[in-house]
Amino acid sequence: METASVRIDDKLTVGGGSGFFLIAGPCVIESEDLTLKIAEHLARLSAEDSMPVIFKASFDKANRSSAASFRGPGMASGLRILARVKAASGLPVLSDIHEVSQASPAADVLDVLQIPAFLCRQTDLLAAAAATGKAVNVKKGQFMAPWDMKNPVRKIEAAGNRRIILTERGTTFGYNNLVADMRSIPILKSIGYPVVFDATHSAQLPGGEKDRSGGMRDMIPTLALAAAAAGCDGVFMEVHPRPDEALCDSGNTYPLSGLRDLALRLRDVRAASIREIRPL
Repeated sequence: METASVRIDDKLTVGGGSGFFLIAGPCVIESEDLTLKIAEHLARLSAEDSMPVIFKASFDKANRSSAASFRGPGMASGLRILARVKAASGLPVLSDIHEVSQASPAADVLDVLQIPAFLCRQTDLLAAAAATGKAVNVKKGQFMAPWDMKNPVRKIEAAGNRRIILTERGTTFGYNNLVADMRSIPILKSIGYPVVFDATHSAQLPGGEKDRSGGMRDMIPTLALAAAAAGCDGVFMEVHPRPDEALCDSGNTYPLSGLRDLALRLRDVRAASIREIRPL
């Protein structure tokens, strides 16, 4: 099932049969130096393996289990660091916004504005992101059926923006657990826009460590490969050179050193699924 083409920047378009892509980076900006090093690694992967990559890092993690959780450097410092990442790596950059007031300044730097899953129904936030004219990646809420994501999409379209990406990140499955329903991939694609599978947050155990979320890191490749076989256009992965030391979502962060091998497998599986699976 082919989706609409969505322009990310002057060099990258996703969807519309353009091939597999990655959204990857650390969960949160921990330091400028570490963020630049991860971006350098991802830029090398992109160049050497012709793998389209959108760099992701959050300047503020507002939806945390505990008030004591590390949130990041904040918008001003975070956007300055992401501007450096963009200039140094040549990669397009993505970060979350949580408030209407963040949309316009974030759009001055970002190529993609991301709407967090918990906020995917916030009409004013969706409209503000759309009004910037930038690509908008909407994460499906853990509480949402995939077919209901057409409503956030219609809100963005009503604001005059059709540069939309939809991301599946799992569905609440009892206490402190998520399930990734692969039926969601073709259902979301039927809305008409590129679909990304968030392989790392789908392996999360929300609030599973009492004051923070846990995760099942060893399940990330299994989930990602299943989503690629189901035909997702891209995969989202939070990566870190030392996942156990990551200041946010360490339990479901993937080792940066293992990303290349997994990404190449995902691209192969996705290409095979597109060739071999035809609608009934």
